Amino acid sequence: MKKHDFSKLGYNTRILHAGHRVDPVTGSHTQPIYQTSTFVFEDADQGAARFGGTDPGYKYSRLGNPNTDALAEKVAALENAEAGLCFGSGMAAISTVMFNLVKTGDHVIAADALYGATFALFEKTLKGRYGVEIDWVDTSDVEAVRAAIKPNTRVIYLETPANPTLKMADIAAISALTEGTDMKVVVDNTFMSPYFQKPIDLGAHVSIHSATKYIGGHGDVVGGIAVGYADIIKPLFADLKEIGPIMGPFDAFLLNRGVRTLALRMERHNDNAMKVAQYLENHPEVVKVYYPGLESHPQHELAKRQMTGFGGTMSFEVKSFEKGKSLMNNVKLMHLAVSLGDVHTLIQHPASMTHAIMPKAEREASGVTDGLIRLSVGIEDVEDIIADLEQALKA
Repeated sequence: MKKHDFSKLGYNTRILHAGHRVDPVTGSHTQPIYQTSTFVFEDADQGAARFGGTDPGYKYSRLGNPNTDALAEKVAALENAEAGLCFGSGMAAISTVMFNLVKTGDHVIAADALYGATFALFEKTLKGRYGVEIDWVDTSDVEAVRAAIKPNTRVIYLETPANPTLKMADIAAISALTEGTDMKVVVDNTFMSPYFQKPIDLGAHVSIHSATKYIGGHGDVVGGIAVGYADIIKPLFADLKEIGPIMGPFDAFLLNRGVRTLALRMERHNDNAMKVAQYLENHPEVVKVYYPGLESHPQHELAKRQMTGFGGTMSFEVKSFEKGKSLMNNVKLMHLAVSLGDVHTLIQHPASMTHAIMPKAEREASGVTDGLIRLSVGIEDVEDIIADLEQALKA
């Protein structure tokens, strides 16, 4: 089949056709699962050519597999990136990117509100074990980021909107700070998916996803993806090959299947989340709602400028942990679980669950209080989601 220039296709068309590969042997419309550890060579010369790099064919699934290559190609096309690479988890993607971009003595500016495991990677591993300087900065303040830059700064790491506070960073303005330097802007784009936000278009160098979330969409697979400029992404392959945090072919198959409905799901997540956020904002038991789609969000205008939708995940404050615990123990429709981006509505308590690894002082300083609840709004009928919240808040 002839290859299209995906940049000239509509976005919904691109979701379906970028990276889509018809099986060349049988003509199967759906790419088979290449559940194999190794690939057979026609002869010794072909084997030598593949390992020598003159033949691009497959050799061994740790070194490349048709399923993972198709997924990486698709997500790179959706983010308007030059290249992509798949990993066994979102954390595998984050750690591989960071290990490749920084070394002992380098400096990283990191958003002060990050996913708990990312915080631990930066604080315990990069800083504690390998001597990388880490400064935790309020990246919603561009001038604070500018002031934190040092001669040895190599990476500005953003999570926008942040997990779970929904604090945002101006990707374009922060990326502009790196022009003419060797600094790189790395963005965790998980909350928005490639559908609602494209960091590469805004000047970032790398965009990372926990593909477990909205890219997969169905809560049945774990994976990670990094996309960006080819001169950054392609060298990551050496670490992927040598350290081995690979994605399996069946996981890639599930993610390729899930991403086909990305646009349909994200639109429904977005519509439902907006209605749920408006409901919660007017509820007497709720102190504050954090959702970029609300006009009350301090960066609502940035959200409208930087994203094409507001996503399906929000957080809200109740009056105490006891109130939040009662809420979570009394929901009937939604599920008490720590992931997000699932077609089902999921609810959890960051302070005692996803962000429990953070010291209390740092956690609270970043906005993750004991009364904060994170809600990943699914694609159920929104009236049923609101009714479940109503009865649980009353309980």
